[in-house]
Amino acid sequence: MGLDLYQCTDLGKRYFDLANEIMGVDLKNIIFNGPDEILKQTQFTQPAIYLVSVILGKLLLNKNITPIAAAGHSLGEYSALTISGAFSFEIGLELVKLRAESMQKAGEIMNGTMAAIIGLDKERIEEICSQSKESGIIVPANFNAPGQIVISGKTEAVKYAMNLAKEAGARKVIKLNVSGAFHSPLMSDAKNTLTSKINSIEISNPNFPIYSNVTAKPVTKSQDIKLRLIEQLDNAVLWQDTILNMIQAGITNFVEIGPGKILQGLTKRIDRNVISTSIETNIDVNSYINV
Repeated sequence: MGLDLYQCTDLGKRYFDLANEIMGVDLKNIIFNGPDEILKQTQFTQPAIYLVSVILGKLLLNKNITPIAAAGHSLGEYSALTISGAFSFEIGLELVKLRAESMQKAGEIMNGTMAAIIGLDKERIEEICSQSKESGIIVPANFNAPGQIVISGKTEAVKYAMNLAKEAGARKVIKLNVSGAFHSPLMSDAKNTLTSKINSIEISNPNFPIYSNVTAKPVTKSQDIKLRLIEQLDNAVLWQDTILNMIQAGITNFVEIGPGKILQGLTKRIDRNVISTSIETNIDVNSYINV
């Protein structure tokens, strides 16, 4: 992941070297060489994805390709804000580093997890979460696409809800390999830590609207960005509504920037009529600009 960006672009090399300084560990080596069990730890996964995503986005901007608007799923919101000019790469990585460390710590303390439920609608998922609350805190965490919702909460409550979802006819119920109950009230300690940091930095108005995870609506003012980022940690990601609102605003061409093609798949599930592509490598960047 990202090796070609480091080897083939000046921007990539500069940002990877900066990331090592800011992280205080050899993140570059972890990204390129693993091992996987280290890279998959939240405290490294989030900075790694942020780093590669921002490099790709900045390379596109350097080729005079500017989006009408942008959105990022959970962590991706930080990449989108950096690419929009709301804050620098360095400040963004400092925020992501603190966010990842705080989320991992909160996960270890609060004993939480997450699960994806495929094939049930929003109302049924909310009902299942309500029925499972006797086992602990549990909430819908990601409204990703029609029939694809992630729940988050105390481990026992999530297990109970998973069984209820199977009984209710869910096509798939998958326990996620995560270190905590992200986007749930169990992230309150992480939220408190991140709030102090966010309130201490200067955020600029973005160069283009950024659709917020929390509201699914565009944000264009710096103070609103701070509020939305603070709210994001313990509130649901309204991804389906975000994409629908962007389409309603006239956007029909979506480009997923960063490792993987998960969002490209979700976009197609939300509306098969839109154009959805992905950019993961420097070759992808150069191919896109030459289309």
